[in-house]
Parts: sequence; structure tokens; C-alpha cells
Amino acid sequence: MENLKPYNNIENKKKQIKNMFNNIADEYDFLNQLISFRMDYIWRKIAIKKITNNPKNILDIATGTADLAISAAKNTNAKIIGIDISKKMLNIGEMKILNEKLTNRITLQLADAEKLPFNNNSFQAITAGFGVRNFEDVDQGLKEMYRVLDLNGILIILEPSSPSVFPIKQLFNIYFNIIVPLIGKIISKDTNAYQYLSESVKLFPDKEKFLNKLKKVGFKNCKYSKLTFGSVILYIAEK
Repeated sequence: MENLKPYNNIENKKKQIKNMFNNIADEYDFLNQLISFRMDYIWRKIAIKKITNNPKNILDIATGTADLAISAAKNTNAKIIGIDISKKMLNIGEMKILNEKLTNRITLQLADAEKLPFNNNSFQAITAGFGVRNFEDVDQGLKEMYRVLDLNGILIILEPSSPSVFPIKQLFNIYFNIIVPLIGKIISKDTNAYQYLSESVKLFPDKEKFLNKLKKVGFKNCKYSKLTFGSVILYIAEK
């Protein structure tokens, strides 16, 4: 998984991911809604509803254009920090936060998920929407999440997946492996980005394997649930 890169095998993955999201930032939200049939809003809301410990502070990792952070602000009373390595994505997120009048609740900053600039036990909840598979080192990213999460804190991760039930599996594979990269190529300025997206989903550790990664880091009560026929997996864990 960590070896899959959007462009080439020379530059490190982190640099390529940063460049990729800077390249597609302007079209990202439109393509997200188009490709997900606007289900992305529902997935995020379901995820945030799983944060049941009334957190004071939430960290949103790989926040992108801040949709999950905004959903967290609307559905909890917490202060939220969103981090990402793409400055252009954050710029768009900041405009959305301003439009939503949530600048007193959400702060965005440029930061690396594998080297979080926060003290141990700083957050009562951590969210990560569709970003973990883009980490250069997934295990290191999970270790950092564990470190900055408070005792009894809740971790919420959303990741796309491939359904396993006939004929949904076959239809999804055609859509995600052929149609989505084609749409991305037509609309986005970056012809590689959405091809990488479909390949990264296939290579991401399957549900039980990812739960084992969470447990190995130290998380407890690790579980997952399938959303929209299993095209998205919601992972939940506690410290």
C-alpha cells in the first residue's frame, strides 16, 4: 500500500500526494459529490454521530477542504483542528469555514499526519475521512493518532472499499475502476489522480487486516461497519 504513488517511483509518496491534491484542489469538491452521488455528505454525518463522548477537542486528519471538520462542528460542541499537507486544499477549506461562520470553532493548519505537532492526549476524538490510504507510512500515522488521542478517546476513520456481494461488486468495479478515472481525467487537470484513487482503494488493507493494524498500535474496541453496500467502511476504535 505504502509503495503505490500517483506519478512515479522516484519521488517519495508524501511529496507526490501533496502535489496531487494541490493539482486537483479546485475540482475536488465537485468531483467528490459527482463520483459519490452526493452520498459523501451522508457518510460524514453518520461518522460524526459515532462520536458519543462529548469531546472538547477534535482533530481532523487529512482534512482536505474541511468537509468532515465542518460536519463535526455542526454535530458536536467541540473545538476542531483540521490538518493537511496540501495548502491549496486548506485554502478552499478556510473559505468554506468562513462561509459557514465557523471560524470560532474550526482551525486549519498545514501539518504532517505522521509527525503530528501536538502533545500526547490532546484530543478526545480524532477523525480521518478518506485520507489514511494516502499516508506514506500507515502504521506510523496510526501510532501518531494513538499518541495524541486522550484516554478513552474515540477514533473514527472512513475509507472507500470494494463491495463483496453480487452484483453490487461487479457494478462497483466497473464504475470505480473505469468510469471514475475517466470522469477524473475529463474534469480534473491531473490525469493520474483518479487512476491512483481507484488503485489505492484496491491495495488498502481489507477490513479485518486494518482492524489488526489498529489493535497492534494499541487501540481497543475496534470495529467496522459497511456503508452503502460496503463501498465505504467506517472504522471505530478507542484508546
